[in-house]
Amino acid sequence: MNYMRTALLLAALTGFFLVVGYLLGGRSGLLIALVVALGTNLFAYWNSDRMVLRMSNAREVDPQEAPELYGIVQELAQRAQLPMPRVYVIDEDQPNAFATGRSPEHAAVAVNTGLLKHLSREEIMGVLSHELGHVKNRDTLTMTVAATLAGAIGTLATFGFFFGGGRDEEGRPAGNPLIALIAMIFAPLAASLIQMAISRSREYEADRMGAQISGHPEWLASALGRLHQGTQAIPNATAEAHPAMAHLYIDNPLSGGGMTNLFSTHPPMEERIARLQAMAAGSRPAVPMHVRAGGSVPRSGGGRGPWG
Repeated sequence: MNYMRTALLLAALTGFFLVVGYLLGGRSGLLIALVVALGTNLFAYWNSDRMVLRMSNAREVDPQEAPELYGIVQELAQRAQLPMPRVYVIDEDQPNAFATGRSPEHAAVAVNTGLLKHLSREEIMGVLSHELGHVKNRDTLTMTVAATLAGAIGTLATFGFFFGGGRDEEGRPAGNPLIALIAMIFAPLAASLIQMAISRSREYEADRMGAQISGHPEWLASALGRLHQGTQAIPNATAEAHPAMAHLYIDNPLSGGGMTNLFSTHPPMEERIARLQAMAAGSRPAVPMHVRAGGSVPRSGGGRGPWG
């Protein structure tokens, strides 16, 4: 169902691009905007992993430096039948994590030190299973396509306004200035909302895939509840400095509420947890789960995680 939803949203974004182009007119401006957007996002696709890891001040770790973390990723990658991704650690107190890379063969997973500090081993396995779900689903490619179309719409709207929407075959203005102004203001906003809807759809799918990889949906449900507490209480200086990275994280790392939630790239945490609880109830009898976003979440095995 989530695959179909993503396909429909991508189709809507493509159709919206064509509609904006039609309203603005001007074939040359449309082609220029599309070429610029494709070029920019193609560069980002091939270099996004290095850019994101550099902006996050992530440091790569090996089996000698972080044997337990590396071992967990290795075990889960084998379960998911994926190549071993590179493993990174970010010195941030907020518990969070993300995956990046243009393909499973070029993937990397990065975890904040706060995640290793506050979560149990089972919860960490749940989080990393989610991230490998993104890798297995090739969500980087999906989101790059969405970003390309959204960027093209924004660029097209700007070009259409400043260049008058181009001219028709007889040399007359092809666009209405008022329509161009409306498109410049509202087209990028609408495209961003569709892009965010695609991102939310991919988060649900990564939750489902992650639960399958670990074999324990309750581990991820428990981790999400604890992560949400942490992201609400502990700021993430790295993410705040680079808010465009927020959609990569398993939970929104940015502070703020109210209208900010409308533009969140992540689904409501309560809904994500509820879906995982339903999976857990269906996969084994009577799983005792009392996880709620913002509420108390019992640790698996008690105490702190294996990293202290």
